[in-house]
Amino acid sequence: MRPACTLAATTLDAPDAHALARFYRDLLGWPVRKEEPGWVEIAPPDGGAAGLSFQTELDIEVTDLPAALERAVALGARPADPQPQDDVRVLYDPAGHPFCLFTRTTAGA
Repeated sequence: MRPACTLAATTLDAPDAHALARFYRDLLGWPVRKEEPGWVEIAPPDGGAAGLSFQTELDIEVTDLPAALERAVALGARPADPQPQDDVRVLYDPAGHPFCLFTRTTAGA
């Protein structure tokens, strides 16, 4: 059975993620949802759509990380080394573009 996958954000590569995020924040009128060094995520105020993030990779939320990883590799993706954390897997698609599979963790879990 194929694991459920949901597009969580489109992530744009930017030499200055914060400057590009300010541009799109102002253009779209979306507030900043999350901001870290080298990473900014904006989203519509109603929270109804996937956000727009600024870094270098596509994020795909999955319900079963091991199954999604196995499927992606079977389709031609290759895992990056090292991996950043237990609930995220960074991979390269067949053309070499980076993307992440992740599971959403709950607070306090």
